[in-house]
Amino acid sequence: MGMYTTTRRRRSSGLSGRLLLALVLVAFAVGSYYMGTSRVENPVTGEVQRVSLTPEQEIAMGLQAVSEMARQYGGLYQDQQLQNLVDQVGDKVVIRSEAARTPYEYDFHLLADRQTVNAFALPGGQIFITYALLERLATEGELAGVLSHEVGHVVARHSAERIAKSKLTEGLTNAAVIATYDPGSMTGVESARMAQLIGSLVNMKYSRSDELEADYLGVRFMAEAGYDPRSLIKVMQILAESGGGGQPEFMSTHPSPNNRVGQIEKAIEAEFPNGVPDNLQP
Repeated sequence: MGMYTTTRRRRSSGLSGRLLLALVLVAFAVGSYYMGTSRVENPVTGEVQRVSLTPEQEIAMGLQAVSEMARQYGGLYQDQQLQNLVDQVGDKVVIRSEAARTPYEYDFHLLADRQTVNAFALPGGQIFITYALLERLATEGELAGVLSHEVGHVVARHSAERIAKSKLTEGLTNAAVIATYDPGSMTGVESARMAQLIGSLVNMKYSRSDELEADYLGVRFMAEAGYDPRSLIKVMQILAESGGGGQPEFMSTHPSPNNRVGQIEKAIEAEFPNGVPDNLQP
């Protein structure tokens, strides 16, 4: 009986110690987040954001990563005519839209990858589209839709927000792991794994929110540049046909293209309550 009581006290003491350490880690993570970030109002979206990078740092970070990102996708596509098309449409989107009011240095890159249907943006304005996606687009307006969406990510400072938030999430997840982990219990191991999964799902949800905001901004930017925003709906259909809608939405870092169509239609209706003008380029 005495041995059982001693063991129980030791376990209780160990649990108390872990909880105390977890609370310290939580306090440190939250304190670091608020002390290491700044509250700034985005001049285009009007959103008050917490970021840890200046626009100049975002630009530098993006420029440093250009070569590595190109290497991962087989380098740049060696067709100057197609690259000129991407530059022409991308520059039109930036110059004629609210993106021109931002401090970022936009540059558009056509990647040689013929298998991966993708487009993405680095912090500060470096934007990429794979040849595999470009060759599936039928009109200049569809290309404008893709590039406008990526410009939206840059303008909304999604990368800067994600960098700041990921540090907070990592700290809170570590605290949860320490608080629940019991080396002598499989239940503790499973709880620790669950805490890590929750942490990753927090960031996934944030990323899906980014995608929807970038769709909304993409509608605005491409319309301001003279393109019919309904072309972005066609892009979603292309992505769905290419397998973009194959995974369940909840466990994907991007909403499924089919589910994004409804949000894009709402954005178009909000932008043009009296209907899309006939003079916009498809």
